[in-house]
Amino acid sequence: MGLGPGKSAWRTPEAEELIARSTDLVGYGRYLDMLGPLSAGKALHPFALGEEEKRVRVALNLAKEGRAVSVVCSGDPGIYAMASLVYEMIERGEDPGWERLHVQVSPGVSAMQAAAALAGAPLGNDFCAISLSDLLTPWEVIEKRVRAASEGDFTIAFYNPASNRRRTQLLRAKEILLRHRLPGTPVILARNLGREGERVEVLRLGDLSVENIDMLTLVIVGSSQTRPTSGGVYTPRGYSGKTQAPAAPAETDPVQPDPKEVNSP
Repeated sequence: MGLGPGKSAWRTPEAEELIARSTDLVGYGRYLDMLGPLSAGKALHPFALGEEEKRVRVALNLAKEGRAVSVVCSGDPGIYAMASLVYEMIERGEDPGWERLHVQVSPGVSAMQAAAALAGAPLGNDFCAISLSDLLTPWEVIEKRVRAASEGDFTIAFYNPASNRRRTQLLRAKEILLRHRLPGTPVILARNLGREGERVEVLRLGDLSVENIDMLTLVIVGSSQTRPTSGGVYTPRGYSGKTQAPAAPAETDPVQPDPKEVNSP
C-alpha cells in the first residue's frame, strides 16, 4: 500500500482502510513513523534501507499464518517500490505457500504527481520516469533509456537523481538532454514532498547542477514544448483546431524566468 509522498491529505481513503484492517505493518522504519496514530494497536515490523527482500519475506510469512499484512511504501507501491518485489519473490517459488495468498496493490500519489501538481502541469503530455540509480540497473541500460526519452521528446521524471556516492549520473543525463533540448528548458526540483522542509524550485536545464540534490529530490525535465507561465510550468496537451500553443523559445532567445521557488500552501 502507498502512503503518498508524506502528508495525510495525500493519503487515499483506501490506504487508510487497509491500515485499519491490518494486524501487521511491514516497512522501512521511516515510513511506518509517517503513519502516526494510524499504526496504534498494530504489530510493527520496521526495517532499514537495503533490507527490501527481508521485508517482503517477513510480510509473506506473516500473511501465510493468516494475518492481514500491509507492506507500507511511500508514494505509489508500484513505482520503484515494493509491489513488484512481492510478485517477484512469490514467482521465485521459495515457499509454495505464498502462491495461495491474496495480494492487493493499493495505489498512492507518486512523487512525480505531487511535484508536477505543486509546479503546475508539466506532465500534461507524454512523459516517462527513469531512475538514475545504478544499484539494480546497469548504467549502460539507464543511459540508453535517457537517450531514447530525450530523442522522443518526453517530459522526464528522474527518480534517485544523486546520492552521496553517485554524483555524475545526473550531469551525464543533462549532457544527453542538451543534445535535444534548449538550455532554457524548464526543470523542476522537488525535495521533501509532503514533509517538513518541502521545496519546489524551477530553473533552466542549462543551469542544472548536482549541488543540493540527493535521494530525497525528484527532478522533472520538460519536453521541448514545456513552458513557464506566471501561474506555473505546464506542457500543452495539443488540442489542435482549438488553440495553438506558442512556439518553443528559440535557441538565441530562451526567454525563461529567473529560477524561483514555489512553496505549497
